[in-house]
Amino acid sequence: MRRQRSAKIVATVGPASNTPDKLEALFRAGVDVFRLNFSHGKQEDHKVVCDTIRALEKTVGRPIGVLADMQGPKLRVGTFAEKKVKLVAGNNFRLDLDATPGDAKRAPLPHPEVFAALEPGTELLLDDGNIRLVVDSCGKDYAVTKIMAGGDLSDRKGVNVPNAVLPVSPLTTKDRSDLAFALNMNVDWIALSFVQRPEDVAEARKLIAGRAGVMVKLEKPSAIKRLHEIIELSEAAMVARGDLGVEMPPEDVPPVQREIILACRQAGKPVVVATQMLESMVRNPVPTRAEASDVATAVYEGADAVMLSAETAAGAYPVEAVTMMDRIIRRVQADPIYFPGLLAASGSSDHSPSDAISVAARQVAHTIGAAAIMSYTTSGATALRMARERPDVPIIAMTSNQRTAQRLALTWGLHCVHTHDVRNFNEMVQHATRAARREGFAEKGQRVVVTAGVPFGTPGATNVLRIAWIE
Repeated sequence: MRRQRSAKIVATVGPASNTPDKLEALFRAGVDVFRLNFSHGKQEDHKVVCDTIRALEKTVGRPIGVLADMQGPKLRVGTFAEKKVKLVAGNNFRLDLDATPGDAKRAPLPHPEVFAALEPGTELLLDDGNIRLVVDSCGKDYAVTKIMAGGDLSDRKGVNVPNAVLPVSPLTTKDRSDLAFALNMNVDWIALSFVQRPEDVAEARKLIAGRAGVMVKLEKPSAIKRLHEIIELSEAAMVARGDLGVEMPPEDVPPVQREIILACRQAGKPVVVATQMLESMVRNPVPTRAEASDVATAVYEGADAVMLSAETAAGAYPVEAVTMMDRIIRRVQADPIYFPGLLAASGSSDHSPSDAISVAARQVAHTIGAAAIMSYTTSGATALRMARERPDVPIIAMTSNQRTAQRLALTWGLHCVHTHDVRNFNEMVQHATRAARREGFAEKGQRVVVTAGVPFGTPGATNVLRIAWIE
């Protein structure tokens, strides 16, 4: 089950993909991590899917990652007496806490935390940015705005406040229930929505307590302003281009995507690019050329993974979408400029002995034409450090910890192998060379580069590099 590519594929599970046969078909087409979207469906339904994935894992003999995506706060206007109104540019429009159904002049906004963050000049975006308001005057329970861009507005459409930090936790009561349920399911990753500041990540980390990796969804401009602090507190990040594209001009999203990817690569933490990557494949068997270029751009920039949402959750062609994404990634990786480009944008290292070993392993593997780099890891730190270097040969991450193998399924270039503990260095080398041959990465007479930390089991202590022959 070796993948012929380094970047990984995340696929969202939904009605189009939640049966055992469909999940297996998606995995065999190329899915490395399955996303459970807790914005939809019941907890029990997600548990059935997770159990099915774990059973599939045993069938195929490969670790598979499971990502639980929390819904986060949803800010919405209330209802209208006529169900829908037309807002005209230049007119005034009032928002308040009064629950009375609205009209063309006012609407209920049942979120006091929004009013607490407003001031004259603050911009409000409604219905995914289709309607734009600017605050003229406001108080603790109301705001009078001017309509800058009008249109039809119906019940319970979303509200975004792009230039304000709202006094709201990223975890609602529903999220806290979903989080506890997901952790009991032993998911590998928790995706945290509505992150505005580092304190939001710290709050979630206390609840998760190391039971899963924290993946921060970067979808708020306020989070981008404190990007490096937020990444430091997280285990991974997602470029959530949906809300990000609503809350900032479309032309700003590509450079911000590039900024996030580079920051994560420098920190040695996985980064996922998401939203509308092959959107037209929800209805069509092939993507647009622009969509293919979008996926390719994320891969060229060095993203660890690219994600499918509605394409696999509710689309008519879920397996075809995964197959297409796999083809695009493999084609990019075959481009002669791909690996040199990644190396040129690799950024600075930590200048530690472990970092030096990883840099040396990449250089040695390239120089001698090694078949693979074998990385022994307990916590995953050694393998993550090796992946950060983006070597032009495969990385086989060998670990005795099944949870580590599952979590690393998200990371660029890592082919994870669950193995038992080794007692000494010679035994480690023997296991590594056998695994390289058994997993289809090397043949007799070829060489591999082995990295590890001695003494064994010390998290993050990469201090040994060895060249070994396959016998």
